[in-house]
Amino acid sequence: MSSAPAETSADTGATAAGSDRPATLDTVLEVHGLTKQYGRLTAVDGVSFAVFAGETFGILGPNGAGKTTCLEMIEGLRVPDSGSIRLMGIDALAERRRVQEMIGVQLQSQALWLELTAEETLKTFQSLFRRRVRIDPLLERFSLTDKRRALVKHLSGGQKQRLSVATALVNDPQVVFLDEPTTGLDPQARHSFWDLIREMRQEGKTVIVTTHYMEEAEALCDRVAIMDLGRIISLDTPRALVDGLGSGSAIECEFAAAVDDHVLSALPGVRDVRREDGALLIFTIDVSATLDSLIKLGGGTGNLPKRLNVRSSTLEDVFISLTGRRLRD
Repeated sequence: MSSAPAETSADTGATAAGSDRPATLDTVLEVHGLTKQYGRLTAVDGVSFAVFAGETFGILGPNGAGKTTCLEMIEGLRVPDSGSIRLMGIDALAERRRVQEMIGVQLQSQALWLELTAEETLKTFQSLFRRRVRIDPLLERFSLTDKRRALVKHLSGGQKQRLSVATALVNDPQVVFLDEPTTGLDPQARHSFWDLIREMRQEGKTVIVTTHYMEEAEALCDRVAIMDLGRIISLDTPRALVDGLGSGSAIECEFAAAVDDHVLSALPGVRDVRREDGALLIFTIDVSATLDSLIKLGGGTGNLPKRLNVRSSTLEDVFISLTGRRLRD
């Protein structure tokens, strides 16, 4: 590669935050019919979606759903068996290196060299690109200034994860790919990462993040693609996906003896009944009426609920409704 120019730090216009849609609908990424097979296993099966400029786009699904394989093909790290990828108007398969200059990538596997310092790590990644940002502000942003000369092997798990995400920003990318960036972190560290991702969006960057934490997708993403068994099974804003259940609340309950699903489905307010992990999950638009009827039903038969838990419907409920199992499975 030719020698890189001096470090530059470009100003980027902030994008107005919106709960449902980004401020601009310019398409940054178009994926069509993306497929990847390993022998008899189809890891990614005809995946198609688009990502708009300035939005945070989430790919939500359990481990093994194909999220990482999908991202690695878009990033140019794996070659798809079929399909097309256009990134910022460029054919990403035909001009892989040109695209890689404009994107930032944080790998799920934390591709860090243990014997390098935090500063050396950033400079090593920086050397791969013609466009570069200054290291000092990057260390400060990720709370690593006092660890700049510490070896990676001596960093804590959270510090390594922050350094891993920082490597994705050394070239001031327009599009940032984050693959399970908060896996293994405690709740406090995870929420700190959420703030960093929100900052990227406020700077006008397009962020594409994979996760198996439904609360993470709900908190961060403008739109979410739910992925399972190599396919995207639903895609919309988090609110629209939850509203699509047709119920505002979920009642988790358990009875001593079996209760017929048809009986439960006929109760007032009930929109759907699912069985999961030996318990019942009842989706309802009228919690009071459904609970009252459940108690009466149990009282009339001597089969009172052993456990009742009422909560608002979530993206995990959407996944259960679509697949019949929880996201963690």
